[in-house]
Amino acid sequence: MCGIAIEASAFSPHRSALEDFMVRRGAELSARYPWIAEGPAWSRGVEWVPLLHARALPGGPVLAEVYAALKAEILERAGAAGHLDGVLLDLHGAMSVVGKHDAEADLAEALRAELGERVMVSASMDLHGNVSRRLAEAVDLITCYRTAPHVDTEETRERAARNLVTQLRRGAKPHKAWVSVPVLLAGERTSTRVDPAKGLYARVAEIADLDGVLDAALFIGYAWGDEPRCRAAVVLTGDDAELIRAEASRLACAVFAAREAFGFAAWAGSIEACLERAVAAPSRPYFISDSGDNPTAGGAGDVTYSLARLFEAPELARRALRVVYASIVDADAVRASTAVGVGGKVQVELGAKLAPSPEAPLWVEGVVTGLYRGDPVGGDVAVLTAGRIEVIVTSRRKPYHLVADFTDLGIDPMARDIIIVKIGYLEPELHAIAADWCLALTPGGVDQDLARLGHRHLDRPLFPLDEGGFEPDLTPKLW
Repeated sequence: MCGIAIEASAFSPHRSALEDFMVRRGAELSARYPWIAEGPAWSRGVEWVPLLHARALPGGPVLAEVYAALKAEILERAGAAGHLDGVLLDLHGAMSVVGKHDAEADLAEALRAELGERVMVSASMDLHGNVSRRLAEAVDLITCYRTAPHVDTEETRERAARNLVTQLRRGAKPHKAWVSVPVLLAGERTSTRVDPAKGLYARVAEIADLDGVLDAALFIGYAWGDEPRCRAAVVLTGDDAELIRAEASRLACAVFAAREAFGFAAWAGSIEACLERAVAAPSRPYFISDSGDNPTAGGAGDVTYSLARLFEAPELARRALRVVYASIVDADAVRASTAVGVGGKVQVELGAKLAPSPEAPLWVEGVVTGLYRGDPVGGDVAVLTAGRIEVIVTSRRKPYHLVADFTDLGIDPMARDIIIVKIGYLEPELHAIAADWCLALTPGGVDQDLARLGHRHLDRPLFPLDEGGFEPDLTPKLW
């Protein structure tokens, strides 16, 4: 078991360094895979060999020297492991590395060169990963999540491992059918809670259950990378070559035919329009997703655009609404808050420390109403209250996905009127407690308006950047 997993925006000013990664080896890595301890029937008689796995919160491109060091250690450990029959390659699939394209394919090819053609490689990925022809050719098996928001991550990793063991016991590598689909969509447009993604992923599961098919995978791709591989892809594996080729073609055609039907899972508009809707909403709490600086997609986490608009909204003060802003990363502001302590007053310049930023730092004067040390993701955390607005400030980038993320800070989200979170579609726990929500289309490293980003390396034509009537060749490549 090995891999490097990160979703990294080519447009984020952040750079992902070694300290951003959680690196697991040995028993700590084995613990990532519950089936090893549980010992289901399919895994009995298998010796699982943990090499190295590195996982990071989404961010900016990985520093070249960091990728090189992690890759080198994986190859060294693989070479020293003795006889291996297979590899579980545990990836995300949207890793941008400074100065390099197609990092996941580079890693898979290097493993193949180290271990030889005999060894079977099974990759587990996020559906927002990008699958180039190079990657599809370098691995023998590949699968991905079937839900967004992702509630089947462990299930997918186990499926990748089970498929690997199944094929090793059969003693033969499966056929593969891969087809690239010239559609590039932000994840917020492809939630499986709603059609067309809901129906397409239901079809994926149905195809995977056909006799002669081992697995079916539909990759939406990662819109904030800037490489030729950034686009949707379909990959099928199985024993029936003609069946998987035909089903891969049908699924790819269905994705392309539905390209204009993909929309946001909630009402979407400017932050100003979202604030107006939130103020007027009849029920609470109302959530606004600040999507352009979403750390879970690779945003820097320190863009002040929405926070500035929040302080400029007169209706919030007039209606005496209680608002939470989660969050903005600024280690200096956290240190200043810590220096005065809870109850102390601070004047700080918040955010926009990573250049280039679409907005200047924001001058905030408030009272420190909470201090928390050692959050495993966010580091030290301060809550600054200005009027009826509570701003969560972290020393490291952190997304706020869970109710406990708020209650651990002494903030009851059910007792607040409006909560602004720097994420995309609402994650399941927040979606469950939200009276309603909307998506703010804000600037940042993961801007939903792809045309504003300035991609330079995509393979064109590509929907929606090229909306003409081009007809792609969706004939699968078969191995």
